Amino acid sequence: MKKPQRTALSLAAAQVALMWTGLASAQQAPAPAPAASAATAIVVTGQRAALQSAQKIKQESDEIVDSIVADDIGKLPDRSITEVLQRVVGVTMDRTMAKGDPEHYSVEGSGVSIRGLSWVRSELNGRDSFSANGGRALNFEDVPPELMAGVDVYKNPSAEQIEGAVGGLVNLRTALPLDFKGFKGAVSLENTYNKLNSKQSPSGSLLLSNRWDTDLGQFGALLNLAHSESRTRSDFFQVEPYYPRTDAYAGQDPATTVWIPKGAQWRTLEFERQRDGLYGALQWKKNDFETALTYFQSKYHMQWDEQAIFAQQNPYSVTVTNGQFNDKGALVYGTLTTTDNGGLFNFNNDTRFATRDSKTEEFAWKAKWKASDRWSFSTDLQYIRARTDGFDSTVATGVGMPKETLDLRGATPTLIFDAADRAHLADPKNYYWAFTMEHLDRSKATEKAGRADAKYTFDDPVLQDLRFGIRLNDREALSYRNPSNYHWQALTQPWTAGGPAYLSDYPGNTHLQQFGNFFGGSVSAPPAVIFPNSSLAQGFPASYQTLYGYTRDHCKKQLGANNPTCDGWPFVFSPESISEDANSPGTNVLQERSQAAYAQLRFGFDDWKYPVDGNIGVRLVNTKVTAHGYVAFDGSKNSPTDSGVTVPVIAAYNKPVDFENTYTNVLPSLNLRMKAGSDLQFRFALAKAMSRPDFTDMQAYTKLSQDVQRNGTVVTSVTQTGEALGNPMLKPIRSTQADLTAEWYFSKAGSFTVALFDKELKDVIIRQSTAFQIPDTSGNPQTFVVTSPVNGAKGYARGFELAFQTYFDSLPGWMSGFGVQANYTYVDSKTKLYNPVNAAYCSGGNSATNFNLNLNGCDTDGRSFGDLPLQNLSRNAFSLALMYDQGPLSARLAYSWRGKYLQAVNVNGTQGGDGTDTNPNSPTVGQRNVAWGLPVWADAYGQVDGGVFYKLLNDQLTLGLEAQNLTSARQRQLMQQHIGYMTRGLFYTGPRYTVTARYTF
Repeated sequence: MKKPQRTALSLAAAQVALMWTGLASAQQAPAPAPAASAATAIVVTGQRAALQSAQKIKQESDEIVDSIVADDIGKLPDRSITEVLQRVVGVTMDRTMAKGDPEHYSVEGSGVSIRGLSWVRSELNGRDSFSANGGRALNFEDVPPELMAGVDVYKNPSAEQIEGAVGGLVNLRTALPLDFKGFKGAVSLENTYNKLNSKQSPSGSLLLSNRWDTDLGQFGALLNLAHSESRTRSDFFQVEPYYPRTDAYAGQDPATTVWIPKGAQWRTLEFERQRDGLYGALQWKKNDFETALTYFQSKYHMQWDEQAIFAQQNPYSVTVTNGQFNDKGALVYGTLTTTDNGGLFNFNNDTRFATRDSKTEEFAWKAKWKASDRWSFSTDLQYIRARTDGFDSTVATGVGMPKETLDLRGATPTLIFDAADRAHLADPKNYYWAFTMEHLDRSKATEKAGRADAKYTFDDPVLQDLRFGIRLNDREALSYRNPSNYHWQALTQPWTAGGPAYLSDYPGNTHLQQFGNFFGGSVSAPPAVIFPNSSLAQGFPASYQTLYGYTRDHCKKQLGANNPTCDGWPFVFSPESISEDANSPGTNVLQERSQAAYAQLRFGFDDWKYPVDGNIGVRLVNTKVTAHGYVAFDGSKNSPTDSGVTVPVIAAYNKPVDFENTYTNVLPSLNLRMKAGSDLQFRFALAKAMSRPDFTDMQAYTKLSQDVQRNGTVVTSVTQTGEALGNPMLKPIRSTQADLTAEWYFSKAGSFTVALFDKELKDVIIRQSTAFQIPDTSGNPQTFVVTSPVNGAKGYARGFELAFQTYFDSLPGWMSGFGVQANYTYVDSKTKLYNPVNAAYCSGGNSATNFNLNLNGCDTDGRSFGDLPLQNLSRNAFSLALMYDQGPLSARLAYSWRGKYLQAVNVNGTQGGDGTDTNPNSPTVGQRNVAWGLPVWADAYGQVDGGVFYKLLNDQLTLGLEAQNLTSARQRQLMQQHIGYMTRGLFYTGPRYTVTARYTF
């Protein structure tokens, strides 16, 4: 028989059997791999018990794993799964709502990275799990933490684990009814107060479980429900990218260059989220056979309402008075004015309304049979269906601002407005109807998976068991969106026929937005601005129809009732919608089928002076992907009043495309553990791993667009670009990785561990530019520069982790309840392009030769940056928690910090087509025609969270108070330019406070 101390699997199973012993015993559900025989009971309580259980999992595991265990029924230590995960050594959390959108903040966090890599697999009880957002993992912020018994983070793969985790594997664990000795119930009620917007958000959960011992075997049933709400606000101050200027102020020497932003702006966003979870389990066990049927559902609804003001000014018409500049020539203080538009800065004021509804369901059945002392078998069937529906609508007014004074000398950027400026911005007659933009998407995904596993146990002093099995998987993803994706249409602009339609002529459905309590009152409030009412954004398409009636009427008043100009673009409303027709231009259909087989041998040399055990195995995986999609262009948007550069006239273009891609991966793995003593051990792991591309990156959909830059009605440049949302021919990212750890367990809840790791990466996915031609109405080919994802780089991520935790039990009396938990992670990374681009300058114009744009980023003066690191990777990160557990009192004060990291390159807000060509060897030197895109970084950020809990009524009732972001930390965003890392923006969310009551029975 194998010894129970061999793996974390056996110990996890033992702790499952003894879970919640007493009124507040440690929660521990089965680990993802097959369980082993029982081990000695560990009966502990509270936060200390949770740490002890998690430490035991780490110590006894075959693989390198870190865990967090709930310290009470339905009580992980944070408000969301993402916040839980950031406490784990090597794990960092993102704080943006979506990849590629660094301008919108997520208060509760979004995705996670493990050891600096975002290629993370997610599991629920050892089974594949995902959200229908185009990725391969769950949206962890969508999952109710109240349903979880624990979270395991695996740092290196073994052959029996499902493939796909180059970064790591996150396994969420729930309980089964036979984990309890009998009837068990728990109910919790919570209320959260957000200080910035003074709003409250209730939450609650309920767990009921029971078991019955009968002649037919042991039966169990469990039901777990959770509901939580969140109402938060985030304020954002933002600076536009800097442009090189030789004529920015009176008397400037033309031989000198200073850098001037075209303006600065501000916004506030109100966010609401509802999250519902349902988990049910039926379990039966008799003799050597057991089976379980489970159902899991996670529902998520969010909506946000944003008021934002954005500079739309031609950057080369901006002038500066009273300017102050740093040693690199960047403006740090000054008043901005313009020579265009009658001397008024052109700003657009957006009211944006967005909603998303997501749902993931899993039906699973598992059976295990111990056929003999040698043979045991298990089978697992799973069906997942997930969906998400999104709606995003923006309606904007425009305004000319007399001037804007910027003070960027301190840590907090400041805008200064005098009384005349504020009065001007509060006057409706200075505003006009500017534009609309709608976006609709819907995604569905299903997965059918089945696996069969067998284990043969040896009667041998060295060989322990041989595990082998197969897994078949069929996953389909369907995504639908409106053909133009984000469908921007002008209402009126200074360059449209007839000019702007002002609110004085077309009033109604607007409001004066007061930015009260901006940044919690720590900065002077920005001026009040007139925005469209949110009902206009929500009321699409009927509300849009009304607005375009205004603009068409205005055009006819200015140009004449019979002028045909007013019956064309942009005065004709053309709403877009989504269709679930497989032949619709906005439809993508992806199917992925995989077959995997593995064999894994477990062994142990117990007679050696320093015993060594471990496993060696190999996993063979074949994957086939088929895709159907479109190349689309929604037609030229020309204005009859345009002059200057000719705007090509191109008809709408839609062409279906189909792809098929097949690949096979061989993934060997080795995990070794050497025991140097009862409390000291070392590990070595070596493996090959792979992560398939996200489904978003495999979409067969390319959107072409034509961007016209105007100075008033004069066209200064035309750029023809495109974006391939995906590439179905992508191969998986591959890794050869090694791990070495030293682990010292000096007490039941005390340990110090060191881990070294090296991941050698291949086929890293990057974005690359290529040329795509379609004809204009005259038959002339027009070349669009299309960016698409490709397997275009290799690299590495290597570093080390330190983790320490202990309670100071040797201190006298009440002081023995103090404890500390700390960890630190260092990651060094580098990427090397398969086809390096080493040019110091980006090419003039937005041509297919401008490879630098997406690979290295381009500045507004045409210079490239080169050698950018992997995205979402912080070189340094650490977490520190001070704890107290004594009698009925439990408390924690935790600080998590991560260093600066690259968020994105060439994304909305920090890209354009009007950069200055400063390459002396370029034929267009001096022209303002370079397509540019800046690297955007999240600056270093740390946040303090805390909580205190007290138990009453024989420990059945727990009352608590929790707080997030106690110090009102601000997240700074940076944009990389050759004048340095300039402040792009500053987010502020303020603290949140939660009162909790939990009762177990």
